[in-house]
Amino acid sequence: MRIRSMTCVAGAAVVAAMLGSPAVAADYPVLRGSQIDDAPPAPALLGGSTNWSGFYFGGGAGASDTKFKPGTGLQDLANFAFRNTTLGQQVNMGSLVNNLPEKSDSGVTYFGFLGYNWAFGDAVLGLEADYTRSGHAYQIDDYIARRVVTPDGTVNDFSLTTNQSAKLNDYGTARLRMGWAFGNFMPFATIGGAVGRFNTSSTVTATNYLTQTNPVTGAVYQGTAAGYPLTVGATKKNVYGFGLAVGGGVDWALGENIFLRGEYQLIRFADVEGTTTTVNTARAAVAVKF
Repeated sequence: MRIRSMTCVAGAAVVAAMLGSPAVAADYPVLRGSQIDDAPPAPALLGGSTNWSGFYFGGGAGASDTKFKPGTGLQDLANFAFRNTTLGQQVNMGSLVNNLPEKSDSGVTYFGFLGYNWAFGDAVLGLEADYTRSGHAYQIDDYIARRVVTPDGTVNDFSLTTNQSAKLNDYGTARLRMGWAFGNFMPFATIGGAVGRFNTSSTVTATNYLTQTNPVTGAVYQGTAAGYPLTVGATKKNVYGFGLAVGGGVDWALGENIFLRGEYQLIRFADVEGTTTTVNTARAAVAVKF
């Protein structure tokens, strides 16, 4: 009887172990499905979040279209060239000078920038300055010749040679940036001021060839009027112009310390020696953030 009882106890223990083994296996940490619970985070390029605050700097290139719009400065210079003359009192010289057409120049420009961001949750506020090398320019030349007889009988064969040109050497801006972060992407808008360095020329060269008959002697004089040829206006280098800069774009963080940028920028300079300048630029850049 004793041997039979021990056999029954042993059999019961084996059955209990077999029935209890699924529960033990279910609690074993390797078999809990940890590959799902502990899945790695999404790659940085596809999601996650970025700390946009801090100092940054970078550089890039852009495709720029620069429009130059001449003003009425040449008309004023033409009148000035014949001031205090009988011919100038009779003829409005400025009306003979054509309104000059708008001219454009385009090409690749290169720039560098630096700035600082403050993050307030997803809102980002920043200050940024940039510097761009341009070299875009325009030039318009014209020539007008007329014959006018003044009331004293003098025949005036006069001419006006006009030149209007400008070259935007380089420019810089200081702008306020306002952005909103969507993980690793931050769309932004900018507004601020701009200063540009120009070389300019706005000149009129006037000539006047006279044919006069002396009313007493009847002698005929033919020759250039006193003081002519005469050039008025000026050619200048390193003239500074000021304007407004606006734009918008998006920054894309590739990691904690580097980001790419795509941006559109519009700058409008006020009149500089008779020329108003507008710069449209699509820009791409890479920057390092600290």
